[in-house]
Amino acid sequence: MQTSFNDSQTKVNLMRAFAGECQSRQRYYQAALKAQQQKFVGLERMFRFTAEQEERHALVFWKLMKEAAGQSIDISAGFPADVFDEVQQLLDASGKEEEKEFSVVYPDFARIAASEGYQDTASKFRMIAEIEDSHRKRFAYYAKLYREDKLFRSDDTQQRWICLNCGHIHTGTEPPKDCPVCNVQQGYFIRETEAAFTSCDIIGR
Repeated sequence: MQTSFNDSQTKVNLMRAFAGECQSRQRYYQAALKAQQQKFVGLERMFRFTAEQEERHALVFWKLMKEAAGQSIDISAGFPADVFDEVQQLLDASGKEEEKEFSVVYPDFARIAASEGYQDTASKFRMIAEIEDSHRKRFAYYAKLYREDKLFRSDDTQQRWICLNCGHIHTGTEPPKDCPVCNVQQGYFIRETEAAFTSCDIIGR
């Protein structure tokens, strides 16, 4: 038997999830600005890319609260104050929060939604939890590169780097200090495999 939505814990959890995703979006946007200030354009783009996904998650939860339209929903939750200047701290803190959402928060919300008879909402919580895990892995990947000073360095002499400004490809252990095509700084380069749409040329082979 389905619990009345307005009497359900799921209604409260959806508002908590909505608030959390909105805050995540803003935290990652602020992190992107910090990365931009420090000339890490690849990290800036990564944070913005992730922030946009968090915004879409918030919209999913927002639409699921339609039955509560016009109400004021009280919630109680702790949210991280990750007001850091250091990129390493921002990456580590972001990964920690994504881990919590993936392994604790959303699985619990999914369990409650299912028990109250809201199977579609439970499914959304589970699927978004998996996306948050991909975010966790993304942050961990870049945190490791940053910590090991390998954002712009590789042991592979055949490593391919792409300029995010003009698309120039450079092969070597590190990208050039300045792009030879458009003259932007090294911070615009990322490994080609990290860029969107990099496998599209397979069709033309």
